[in-house]
Amino acid sequence: MSKENMLQFAKVSHKFEQAGVEIPILNEASLSIKKGEAVALVGPSGSGKSTLLNLAGLLERPLHGTIMINGRDVSHLSEAKRTNLRLKTVGFVFQSHNLLQDFTALENVMLPQLMAGKTKQSAQIQSEKLLMKMGLEDRMTHKPFELSGGEQQRVAIARALSNEPDLLLADEPTGNLDPETSEKIFRELISLVKEKKLTTLIATHDLNLARRLDYTVRLRAGKLI
Repeated sequence: MSKENMLQFAKVSHKFEQAGVEIPILNEASLSIKKGEAVALVGPSGSGKSTLLNLAGLLERPLHGTIMINGRDVSHLSEAKRTNLRLKTVGFVFQSHNLLQDFTALENVMLPQLMAGKTKQSAQIQSEKLLMKMGLEDRMTHKPFELSGGEQQRVAIARALSNEPDLLLADEPTGNLDPETSEKIFRELISLVKEKKLTTLIATHDLNLARRLDYTVRLRAGKLI
């Protein structure tokens, strides 16, 4: 497998069991994303986009096949190694923010850095810098319930970038937002991705947004096209 690739899926299959019935999600799906590429993942609702991102983000293990991140087989690592690699190598932006409600915006962005072993001072400096880039310099001490949906998603993006990951994954990052806010946040996200030359995979249902990335892969009948 090429060292130029940041993320690779080689014949990855996955399925769920529901009420005793097996539901196939991925069927020998293969994918290669080179370092620095920003790629859109599209497909109908229920096609398995979130599952694919969860596998890439080490939140789930594939039943069959191989997943490589930066040349390393991560398919069957121990939970401790997966957690450590995810913390330092992968940034994940969820559609529903997943912010900790008892913590401020600044603390939410600092937390992954503290878990990775950074000092409080270093984590705070990095977090303030990212939140300022996202236009949230006046909202840093606010808790999620005091922020709009768009502001919460900006905090989530800053958190995903806080440990300077090699791979950024985003699951419908603007899916819950109105068109105007969606456009603005997507533009900010892509600007940061290009600035940091981040390898990025973004699941989106918006083909207009998808066209602004380097290229698009489609998930259809469990395979990537």
